[in-house]
Amino acid sequence: MGKESEVSAMEVDDPKSKNSDQIVPKFSINVLQLLKSAQMQHGLRHGDYTRYRRYCTARLRRLYKSLKFTHGRGKYSKRTITESTVTEVRFLHVVLYSAERAWSHAMEKRQLPDGPNARQRIYLIGRLRKAVKWATLFSQLYCLGAILATLCEWNAYASYMKGSLLFEQDQNWDVALMNFKSARAVYEELGKYGDLDNQILCRERVEELEPSIRYCLHKIGQSNLQASELLHIGDMEGPALDLFKAKLEVEYKIDKCWFQAVMAEARSQQAASMTEFHWLGHRFPISNAKTRVAILKAQELEKDLHGPSADSIPADKRLVTFDKIFSAYLEARGYIRADLATAGSAESVKDDLNGLDKAVSAVLGERTIERNLLLVKVAKSKLARRRDEKNEKVTKPEELVRLYDLLLQNTADLSDLVSSGRDKKPEEVSFSEECACKTLVFRAERCFYVAKSYSMAGKRAEAYALYCRARNLAEDALRKLQMSNGNNQIVVKELEDLCKECRSNSCIEHAMGIMEEKKAPENLSERISNISLNGAKQMEKFLMEKLDVYESAVGNSNVKSAPRIAAFPPAFVAIPRNPIVLDLAFDEIDFPPIENRMKKDRKGFLGRIFG
Repeated sequence: MGKESEVSAMEVDDPKSKNSDQIVPKFSINVLQLLKSAQMQHGLRHGDYTRYRRYCTARLRRLYKSLKFTHGRGKYSKRTITESTVTEVRFLHVVLYSAERAWSHAMEKRQLPDGPNARQRIYLIGRLRKAVKWATLFSQLYCLGAILATLCEWNAYASYMKGSLLFEQDQNWDVALMNFKSARAVYEELGKYGDLDNQILCRERVEELEPSIRYCLHKIGQSNLQASELLHIGDMEGPALDLFKAKLEVEYKIDKCWFQAVMAEARSQQAASMTEFHWLGHRFPISNAKTRVAILKAQELEKDLHGPSADSIPADKRLVTFDKIFSAYLEARGYIRADLATAGSAESVKDDLNGLDKAVSAVLGERTIERNLLLVKVAKSKLARRRDEKNEKVTKPEELVRLYDLLLQNTADLSDLVSSGRDKKPEEVSFSEECACKTLVFRAERCFYVAKSYSMAGKRAEAYALYCRARNLAEDALRKLQMSNGNNQIVVKELEDLCKECRSNSCIEHAMGIMEEKKAPENLSERISNISLNGAKQMEKFLMEKLDVYESAVGNSNVKSAPRIAAFPPAFVAIPRNPIVLDLAFDEIDFPPIENRMKKDRKGFLGRIFG
């Protein structure tokens, strides 16, 4: 055994040694998730490639140091990664982050303000070649025994790097297309397996690769990019699209606002046929072209939220889409109010503009309620677990109470806005009734989470009363919804579940209150027995004092109390000290006289001279 371990250690140190009988472990790296997390946390969320490159450099420095794989001190001596070198998964991380560093350096040069000049472009292509070299290194280490999923992900990553290099070099468009399609096929297949996060990441990667594939087809002559397609591509985001956008800027000799210009032109063409805005049975004419474009932009974004694939979109992307919708409607409302200021004395024009402003404000209020409901859904998913997979902050009931306060305020504002008109249409009346039902639902939900917060604080009586109140409100809202003829099956189901939860929680609080009341005399007698004559208050023992007893030191999970692990700061402890020594012999000692040693004063003239 000793010889075998010695031989294996020598083989790791010596890259030239080879042993076919060596047992190599299987390595597993979720390449896409690892890269996406690193990119989003270190600059690429905002397109900052400089920050991401510096992160990759620092990460490589830490990996080299921890692996003791440095390249010498003083004089540089290159150490290559070979089959015998890779003994753990961190060596593969070195390969991955080396490829990412080279790629991010190339993208940094690509995003210079005036674009890369001839010398910088040569350097850019060189960095992309280096990224391809690192990305293809894993295929040379195939015998390392990596699992199939990791191998497929890395091959897709290497294919994407090869396609990006050819894309930048303006040559071999058919080979670049083949590499992009290969990467897309791998991500499509990997998106069918694994957890939900992995499926979402693979789907996003496929969407990011689509524009590059279509552009390669366009260069080969098998496809044409239209303005409507560029409109959709300009709204997409992702690191894989940055090279594509930069390439189009160079291809058509345009500045960085080219996509916005193309998008505005396409929307202007579509808005030419849009003359009215429909809302609750009203039709408001739109005369301003800028207002049409802004409203059309918001309606196109709403299709993504209300389409058939809306449920598959992650919550953070839906929130970003809501922000874009809000900015578009606010822009349209700004144009409308500017037209109102310049309308003059034309009453009919003013009435149309006021109605359009009211309709846009109402739609904006509806989207605000939808966004807050999405935040409630996310908060509810985090409430049931103490700590989620990404180690994020745990949701408290008080946060849901605050969100429902916002929803109640939004619903009240929307109801006041709709009911402010004189002649109400049936659509407006039904909309007001729907707002009233939503208010009852939100009040019941808010009361339920207020009761939950009181329950966590250990206030049983208040929690019991609030659960009963929430149940009554939920039953009233359920009765009102069942009387209406609307299609509210989802809301009815949620209210039925809320009634059941209120009933079960009220029973639990009632039982807990009775148990605590029964235990009150026992606890009181125990506290009295712990009272000492010196008035010192004896607390419950800490965990360090009762290690021989299987008893929790955290306490009840429903009651907010600090865990009693150990006393801090530690109590003062009496310690012995040196005895006091009294010098009793000092008063009995007779010291000899010293007058003969003292200096005598000389009087007279000579005494003053000679001192």
